[in-house]
Amino acid sequence: MDPLLLIPGPSPVVPRVTGALARPTVSHASAELAADLLSALDNLKKTVFTAGGEPVLFAGSGTLAMEAALLNVTGKHDRVLVVSQGYFGDRMARIAEAFGFACDVLAGPWGSAVRPGELRAALDSRRYEVVAVTHVDTGTGAAAPLREYAEVLKDRGSIWIVDGVCATGGIEERMDDWGIDVILTAAQKCFGAPPGLAVDVFSPRAAAKRRSLPSIPAYYTDLLNWRDGMRDPRKYFSTHAVNEIRAFAEAVRIAVEEGLPERFLRHERTARAVRAGLAVLGLEVFTEREFLAPTLSVVRYPDGVDDAAFRAKYLDAGYAVAGGLAETAGRVFRMGHMGNLTRDQALDAIGTMGEVLKSMGRPVDPAEAVAAAAAAFKE
Repeated sequence: MDPLLLIPGPSPVVPRVTGALARPTVSHASAELAADLLSALDNLKKTVFTAGGEPVLFAGSGTLAMEAALLNVTGKHDRVLVVSQGYFGDRMARIAEAFGFACDVLAGPWGSAVRPGELRAALDSRRYEVVAVTHVDTGTGAAAPLREYAEVLKDRGSIWIVDGVCATGGIEERMDDWGIDVILTAAQKCFGAPPGLAVDVFSPRAAAKRRSLPSIPAYYTDLLNWRDGMRDPRKYFSTHAVNEIRAFAEAVRIAVEEGLPERFLRHERTARAVRAGLAVLGLEVFTEREFLAPTLSVVRYPDGVDDAAFRAKYLDAGYAVAGGLAETAGRVFRMGHMGNLTRDQALDAIGTMGEVLKSMGRPVDPAEAVAAAAAAFKE
């Protein structure tokens, strides 16, 4: 049996989605694909609470979505402020610098997040045409206080990009109400679709900014090249990722059918339950409590537990978790609990983790950990 993916993406893919992926490949200009694409785009807009946003699905990863967001709203003389909560915020800055944009980074310590007052001070210090924020950093498990950032950014005039790769579809992001100009994500995270689609949603203001730019250093990811084809999928610009779009359409449909408030609450409840079980196993989270994301946990190893050995044993037992990135490598593991992960899957994962730790000489009680997690699910 294949291991259950508890890495921070791809997340587990449910049979309804794999069934959609396995449907016959049709023409990228067919009525069948047009129906699936329009359904995906309509439901995607619902998940980020926008009436007038323009979604685009590119064949690619979350990094491509980051690049597309920046390139479509940043002029060559604009200055970008990247609000970084860790590894992937720093990547956004590297993308900006790679294209020659003037870029400053406002960074929180790893495991923490930039506080709203710090953002306000940075914006008071100079003018930024573009502000890019990582909602949840997959490397550190830190979630930015996005609603508070919205108040700080209100009436500033900056184009606001939100990297929702590990958040969109699992945590509330109200594009219209909060004044977000671009939300970007990837299919394989909170939506629980297979990897392969980079997802960007552009507000009317962001689209107007793109139209105001004489040119951008992109062709495939240029919003202007995709607008007609996203409104009428029979209009050709580039071949759509047919099967991935059909799977994504089903995944986003599942999210909307669940009910978005219920889906967000389920992510929060699952996170509490997983962390309750981890605590009984003697495992501490790396991230500050104030900024814990409901979509993943970054977990410190206790003394004497080797990273590679633990993850190999856990994989042999049927569960995949990811190692730490950069400065946290070897010190933590990263455990995703996003998308369509069920209560029973989470409880089984905690129990099996306890058995693995016990086999490595840790004095733990797996049954007690499962009981703590189960109790937290009822809160």
